[in-house]
Amino acid sequence: MRHRCKVALLGKPADQRKALLRALTTQLIRHGQIQTTKTRAKAVRKQVDHMITLAKDGSVAARRKALGYIYDKTLVHTLFNEAKDRYGNRNGGYTRIARTIRRRGDNAEMAIIELV
Repeated sequence: MRHRCKVALLGKPADQRKALLRALTTQLIRHGQIQTTKTRAKAVRKQVDHMITLAKDGSVAARRKALGYIYDKTLVHTLFNEAKDRYGNRNGGYTRIARTIRRRGDNAEMAIIELV
């Protein structure tokens, strides 16, 4: 029974799942778009939106929270510099998920997640 469980477990223990989401968030912010499975894309969307919301806030406390989550210090610096210009008038919805063809090996649903 998984009633009211909002976290997608992704078939991994908690520590591996958190590390995977941190890595996907870092790569999405760095490259602008990544290709992954649809379930992982939906799980990472929440984390990326939260990091961009912190960057729009721009306070020192928000910067420290982002530094505790994203692996690259210079990436956090550039995110905080350009987030207000890029997303200043947008109230959420910073990512877009587009489905692509299924993966050849295991027929998993693939998707491209990108920053808007």
